Amino acid sequence: MAKDIPAYEVVEGWGRLPDGWTFTQVAGVAVDSRDRVYVLCRGEHPIIVFGADGEFVESWGEGVFGRAHGAYIDGEDNFYCVDDGDHTVRKFSKDGELVFTLGTEDRPAEPGEPFNRPTDVALAPNGDLYISDGYGNSRVHRYSREGELIQSWGEPGAGPGQFNLPHGIWVEDGRVYVADRQNGRIHVFTLGGDYVEEWPGLARPCDIYIDRRGLVYVADLMSRVSILSLKGEVLARMGGEKSFVPGQFVAPHCVWKDSRGSLYVGEVLEGQRIQKFTPA
Repeated sequence: MAKDIPAYEVVEGWGRLPDGWTFTQVAGVAVDSRDRVYVLCRGEHPIIVFGADGEFVESWGEGVFGRAHGAYIDGEDNFYCVDDGDHTVRKFSKDGELVFTLGTEDRPAEPGEPFNRPTDVALAPNGDLYISDGYGNSRVHRYSREGELIQSWGEPGAGPGQFNLPHGIWVEDGRVYVADRQNGRIHVFTLGGDYVEEWPGLARPCDIYIDRRGLVYVADLMSRVSILSLKGEVLARMGGEKSFVPGQFVAPHCVWKDSRGSLYVGEVLEGQRIQKFTPA
């Protein structure tokens, strides 16, 4: 690891499921204010909650999702789930009650309109929601905290401000960071959607998490996690060769950190697991 970047050790066997359960593909992960870990899966039990020590707490959301894709928890422990199978974004309270649904279930929108297989969601400090709409669209949509559409931007392509599968999104310090997966880069915008810069050289980036120190963690689908500065400099990488060995990766799809600095990485495709890493 680069200077001032912690080396991480995998916690083998973390995340103990009830007998007979499996994660299947882990599409999203997020951590609440009590360091409880919400794992969003594509199996029979879509939302599985663990304590920080890996003890099973509860599950919910059975029968709700078409295909779970992205997850986010806000400062009040509301849980947001993006469903690229039924073209919606759902907000749940910390008690698991549905607060609202954006989009029309099982109805993809017209080109450029929300949503056609959306991928991820993140919140700004004022409560605005930013949603990457990536598989059927090449757009970012901005909503008010009440669920009203404010604006949209983006179009297919490889140029500045264009996307080829906007797959993950994060908001930090007045900037919107978009994982432009098939273009292999992170796009940076103002809160109003104006293009700022791009960071190339990533390996199909799927998800972004930015911690309190300004370290940018990127889940690269091609078997690694990249750690960057807020200037887009690559500081360190974890993994890099496809492996089922604990501590290595097959297909990272989501990433989040808890208050203690531990890192959680979920995998799709053949990976189908969640791994916890603690600072060494």
